Amino acid sequence: MNQVIATTKAPSALGPYSQAVKCGNTVYCSGQIGLNPGTGELASGVQNQAKQALSNLKAVLKKAGFAPAEIVKVTIFMTEIANFQLVNQVYGEFFADSKVLPARSAVGVQALPAGALVEIEAIAEKNEKETM
Repeated sequence: MNQVIATTKAPSALGPYSQAVKCGNTVYCSGQIGLNPGTGELASGVQNQAKQALSNLKAVLKKAGFAPAEIVKVTIFMTEIANFQLVNQVYGEFFADSKVLPARSAVGVQALPAGALVEIEAIAEKNEKETM
């Protein structure tokens, strides 16, 4: 049975979708942008938006009972692919303590919701041994 994941520690969905859906040992997180959940304001600059997006993603994962170390796949969307190195620096800091880095795609897109410069989505999975 699928379980909808929702937390006030991350921005509310901007449309008809869930922040995440847990299915068995896997959680599928919708893309997070750099909106501050307390103020509803978009962080300034691509690096601050990436940090906030990852913070929002971490909050959604926590609500689902997962940790960033359990992320197996990440997709990053950027309105300017030239910002790849700036986003990559923030991404590297976020996963600095991970023993295994997740698989990742980075894609340049024309536009993102709310005028965001970056959006980050993830899939996390619990090891079957951990859930028994």
